[in-house]
Amino acid sequence: MTRLAWLYIVLAATTIAATGRVVRGEVVRVEIHEQTLLADGQVFSDRGPYEKLRGRMLIEVDPDAPANAAIRDLQLAPRNARGRVECWTDFFLLKPTDPLRGNRRLLFDVTNRGNKLALWTFNLAARSNDPSTAADVGDGFLMRRGYSVLWCGWDGDVVEDGNQRTVIDLPVVRQGGETVTGPAHVEICVDEPTFSQAFFYSPWGTSAAYPSVSLDNRDATLTMRPRRSAPAVQIPRTRWSFARWENGRAVPDAAHLYVEEGFRPGWLYDLVYTARDPRVSGLGMAAVRDCVSFFRHAGDDRTPASPLAGCVDLALIFGISQSGRLIHQFVYDGFNADESGRIVFDGALAHVAGAGKGMFNHRFRMATIFASHHTGNLAASELFPFSPAPQIDLVSGQQADTLERARQQGCVPKMMFTQTSTEYWNRAASLLTTDVAGLRDLELPDEVRVYLVAGAQHLGAGPPTPGICQQPRNTLDDRGPLLRAMLVALDRWASVDQPPPPSRYPRIDDGTLVDLETFREQFPKIPGVNLPTGFYQPLRLDFGPRFQSQGIADTIPPTIVGQPYRTLVPAVDSDGNEIAGIRLPDIAVPLGTHTGWNLRAAKFGAEEMLSGLDGMYLPFPATSDERSRQSDPRSAVRERYPTRDVYLARITEAAMELQSEGFLLPEDALAILHKAAQRNHPPNQSRPGTFPKF
Repeated sequence: MTRLAWLYIVLAATTIAATGRVVRGEVVRVEIHEQTLLADGQVFSDRGPYEKLRGRMLIEVDPDAPANAAIRDLQLAPRNARGRVECWTDFFLLKPTDPLRGNRRLLFDVTNRGNKLALWTFNLAARSNDPSTAADVGDGFLMRRGYSVLWCGWDGDVVEDGNQRTVIDLPVVRQGGETVTGPAHVEICVDEPTFSQAFFYSPWGTSAAYPSVSLDNRDATLTMRPRRSAPAVQIPRTRWSFARWENGRAVPDAAHLYVEEGFRPGWLYDLVYTARDPRVSGLGMAAVRDCVSFFRHAGDDRTPASPLAGCVDLALIFGISQSGRLIHQFVYDGFNADESGRIVFDGALAHVAGAGKGMFNHRFRMATIFASHHTGNLAASELFPFSPAPQIDLVSGQQADTLERARQQGCVPKMMFTQTSTEYWNRAASLLTTDVAGLRDLELPDEVRVYLVAGAQHLGAGPPTPGICQQPRNTLDDRGPLLRAMLVALDRWASVDQPPPPSRYPRIDDGTLVDLETFREQFPKIPGVNLPTGFYQPLRLDFGPRFQSQGIADTIPPTIVGQPYRTLVPAVDSDGNEIAGIRLPDIAVPLGTHTGWNLRAAKFGAEEMLSGLDGMYLPFPATSDERSRQSDPRSAVRERYPTRDVYLARITEAAMELQSEGFLLPEDALAILHKAAQRNHPPNQSRPGTFPKF
């Protein structure tokens, strides 16, 4: 499609908007800011070259439409002349220059704090928010398979900071034309000493926090404590302020916290204050719904038309971590049906989301916050119900499941939840498949699969350095190889109803899902390795009477009610490697112990607590002599694999088994074998110091 054609679409859409005739899908204007060939016209097998389309779209929603009833505060948002609520969002589309050469599949990648992750994951590419070059498209996996890949904004917390994040502009709530204020809570925990911190700092992009209603805000309070279970210590109002430390002085700033004595690493600081200008955050999910519905369904017979008109039979959604939780919330809140009642996504792949959803549709709550063992315990990123299977909470009397609304709409997607070990330790993943008391397994619906990647950490292979942890971080490369196979399986499942591999996760009934005490008894006593004394268990939180029905928190911080929900962790073998789940070759034929947990190091504070998203890797002793010297209970590498050929034969067997089961694609199984062949075999005891190629 030419640039002139796009300009025509913009003009025609503007005319339609002026006449008051609003089209279905609610995308009323499309602006193209860039239309260029991807990677200088690189040809991707028989799919041909790809192009990227980057622009912005205007979306209108009817606040009185039943499809929008779940959007909190929508009735308080400003309306245009037609009585609609508007928002605009960035969008970014990669598609074959000839859409007819594609595979008729639209893959929507949910941005994580405005960052694009699909090419980084599936194409094994460099991470980029403006994919343009050959390095940005990696090995071209998605392009070789013919997917059109789409992004749009949804998270109103995201600000453009020069890193080309995908943003959305959500309206601000007004009541009687006046600014809306209300109680808000910020928890801050730092790893290095500092005098000030932005309210919601993240290395992935600091969020646009709700500012203090004033710099005085005399009712605001600040407390500190070493961990959530410890008593709070009040910090006098004269010893802190709404400010940022800059050039040796505190500069007033309504979205920063300055502490006179400085923040102590590892301590939890709780700021409660009166905030202003809440966004209609739930409108972000409607924007995803309407954007995808537009690209999927808007044909040449309407204006504006989709650049994929007539070329999409199926839409899939993918997200990592926060983005995976957004997928779960999106379906739970009923957004998988568009305003015409059509299904939006046929299949969903939520990676490392644990049992969480999120604060994506609540007043003065932030999409960026999440809970873990040490931090975010009051974030409520894990709220009942946790599972797509029916759950009962005898404490509150609630009974529900997360697919209830989608079933009522007739729009249940095929859903895959892929988890690493970290999600069991830090994201309550067991509640996805057990009752809330942690006493029995649930029977998952036919439309759902759950997979644990045994021994993996939250975001895949990390550097073999401790970071803020006591032990070196986990080096297991799981994200790309596993998720490529899962996407192929999801596509087949959603399109031709070919079942994917059966769920594979730890269970109570077979003893592979256990309590902490059992885990501590199972884990090998490796010298110098401290074991966890706790892990994340979601708190029952009371935010006040309007929280569930209206998404408004009146009780800030929330009241903790009774006992936490009971979570469990995967059982391990005598090496400390997990028994259940998808055991990649490096776990099935190990050279060390891989975990999804790692304790914080003392210099960063809270050393008895788990690091939020890190696992660890503890290599086996190379030889029996080394094992004896170290008093390591684990067998040495040479004892397990006397020769290089023995090791490679076993790795090959493990990789071929996973490929036959559908957990690895042939190209990734081959890559794993190639990587294994490059490793060095431990020293030959008869020839010390020699390292024959492994």
